[in-house]
Amino acid sequence: MTRIVLLGANGQLARDLLLALREEEVLPFTHEELDICDFQSVRSILQKSAPEVVINAAAIKAEACERFPDMALLVNALAPRNLATVCRDLDALLVHYSSDYVFGGDKGGPYLEEDTPAPLNVYGVAKVAGEHLVRSAWPRHCIIRTSGLFGVGGMGRGRGNFVETMLRLGGERGKVRVVTDQVFSPSYAPDMAERTREIIQTGSLGTFHVTNSGTCSWFEFAEAILGSALPHVQVEPVTTKEFGAPTRRPAYSVLDNVRTRALGLPDLRPWQEALADYLKARAGVGVRA
Repeated sequence: MTRIVLLGANGQLARDLLLALREEEVLPFTHEELDICDFQSVRSILQKSAPEVVINAAAIKAEACERFPDMALLVNALAPRNLATVCRDLDALLVHYSSDYVFGGDKGGPYLEEDTPAPLNVYGVAKVAGEHLVRSAWPRHCIIRTSGLFGVGGMGRGRGNFVETMLRLGGERGKVRVVTDQVFSPSYAPDMAERTREIIQTGSLGTFHVTNSGTCSWFEFAEAILGSALPHVQVEPVTTKEFGAPTRRPAYSVLDNVRTRALGLPDLRPWQEALADYLKARAGVGVRA
C-alpha cells in the first residue's frame, strides 16, 4: 500500500482520484485544510505525513487567471515549485497536472509531449512556468497535461465544467452560442484518475498527455451534450472573434497521448462514451440543469 497525499481534495478531479486510489493509503487535503501557496504549512504537513507520492490536484480557472495574474503564477507556478522542493527532500514522487493551453494552437496537428509550448494566455504562461519549475527542482515527477476536464466533482450549481455550463445556460435561455473554431479532446475525470493511477504504477517519470480519444470543437461538444440532455435547446455556431471572449485560446490544442501508449497503456475510450456515462451519473444523483 502506497501512502499518497492528495492536494486540492475538493476540486473536480479529486473525487475520482480518491475512487481510483481506494486501495492505497490516501491523505486528502482540501484548500481550506491546506493552502498550497503557504509554503511553511505545506512543508510541515508533508513532513508529518511522510508520503511516497504527492498529487497536486489544486487548480485555478483560466478566466480567473486573466483577472488575477499574480494569483495565477502563485498557484500554478510557484506553489508547484515549492511542492517539488519538499518532495525532493522527502524523496517522494510529485504528480502535477498541466493543460493543453500551454500550446499556441498553430502546429497544424496534435501536440506531442516534447513539443515546445507557446501559450496564448496568462493561465497557459503560468502552467508552462510551473512545468519548468517542477522539472528543475525535482526529477522524480510526473507532469500530466489534459484538456476540457469534466467530472462528477463539477456537477450542480456553484461548481463548474463545460458540460454543467451548457446545461445551465441551455435550461435558462433555450439557446447557447458556442465557438466552432477551437478544437480539442475532452477528458472525463474518472478516466483521467484511473490513467493517473496506472502511470504511477509503471514508475515512469516525465511529461504525459492524457485525454479521451477523439476530437471535437466546443460547438460539437455542446451539440452532443444538449442533444442528449436538453434536445429542445438551440446551439448556435459562432467564431472565436464573434464570441469575443476576453481570454485567448488555441484554435487547435489536441494532445496526442504518445507516451502512455509507449508504456503499453491503451488509449482512453472515445469522449462520446465518456460523456454518455457522465450524463447517466448526473441523472443518477438527481442533479438538474
